Amino acid sequence: MSPVVELVEHAPAVSVPVPDVIGRALAVGDIVDAAPDPYTPGRWSLRAGSKVGAVTVTAPCADEPFTVRVTPKVPIARLFFLLGYSLDPKGTWRDGEVEVAEHRDLLPPMAHAMERQVDRALRQGLLQSYRATEESALVVRGRIREAEQIRRRFGTILPVEVAHDEFTTDIAENRILRTAVDRLLRLPGVPREVRRRLLHQRSRLADVTVVVRGRQLPAWQPTRLNARYHHALHLAHAVLDGWSAEHAPGGLRIDGFLVDMNKLFEDFVTVALRDTFAGSGHVARLQDPHHLDDASAIRMKPDFVLYGPDRVPCAVVDAKYKAEKRGGYPDADLYQILAYCTALALREGHLVYAKGNASHAAHHVRHAGIVIHQHALDLDQEPAGLLTDIAEVAGRLTPVRAHSTPSV
Repeated sequence: MSPVVELVEHAPAVSVPVPDVIGRALAVGDIVDAAPDPYTPGRWSLRAGSKVGAVTVTAPCADEPFTVRVTPKVPIARLFFLLGYSLDPKGTWRDGEVEVAEHRDLLPPMAHAMERQVDRALRQGLLQSYRATEESALVVRGRIREAEQIRRRFGTILPVEVAHDEFTTDIAENRILRTAVDRLLRLPGVPREVRRRLLHQRSRLADVTVVVRGRQLPAWQPTRLNARYHHALHLAHAVLDGWSAEHAPGGLRIDGFLVDMNKLFEDFVTVALRDTFAGSGHVARLQDPHHLDDASAIRMKPDFVLYGPDRVPCAVVDAKYKAEKRGGYPDADLYQILAYCTALALREGHLVYAKGNASHAAHHVRHAGIVIHQHALDLDQEPAGLLTDIAEVAGRLTPVRAHSTPSV
């Protein structure tokens, strides 16, 4: 068994025996906070931040791989709800078909969910479509690329540079699924039975090209024809966004799957708020770019900006994956939302936190006529209660209340 260190998100640091080469890799890889123990050689102080999941570091000079697992503070079931809602508010992959209550780690249920969704997508066979293909051929198919033929084959007849549409399974949707399955199979910690089923899914996608790491995933558009793939594709993107594998100097290899709880909370809050205002005549924009100054030199991107029917900003929200401490929330958050209100000419701004001592507080800014609201969501409650709290936040954003509570 390879060494495994168990950490908890945002828990105090622990001192563990770690080879120096692996400790340095953890430190520079922005995986956990890592520093040499000043009192004991060969030991490192490791502290998990907001990233949860598992990472394995392999070094040529080490006897065996070294694994770090970071457990989230919120229950895995709640994390899956946040992830599922932010990916697809009306999705069904978070409908309870994957038992997550028994797990403390993120990777096993994620691999299980991915396998289930791929199986559901491929149940009626692989999706096929026409793909534009350019190639050198001995026979003419489609149209001749005259400019390319002259440039590459000037003075020769064969081969011919042609372009044609090919009806194939090697299309964007299948490539994304195949790549997600392949990368999950590379990770340690996937249960044996789930790994066996993932291998079966990979065999079904055997004729599909894997997207090489570093290259952009192919684009796809949701349509009626690929509707049965939608949930699997949303989850595949989450798998590929959280997956990491890289070669570091000295022959080091880092493999892992990590989810940043900061981004996950931000995505959930903003998507749920946008869903609340659907059909109300308002327009919600996420990560909407603006500038603080007239010269457009100071850029800012509020998490959520709500525009009224007249397309004028009427509310701004920033989500913070933080819990209120004894001294309150950080003042820097207040300064940030104040800057947003100033740039957008708004009288009120809203900060949404993961947990607090009260569900709502308001601060009146002197001489500015601006009110800053602080809202706290309790992530320990059931999804229905969480979405009810989101609806209450939405109700404070504008005099015109949102139409409904987001659906679970």
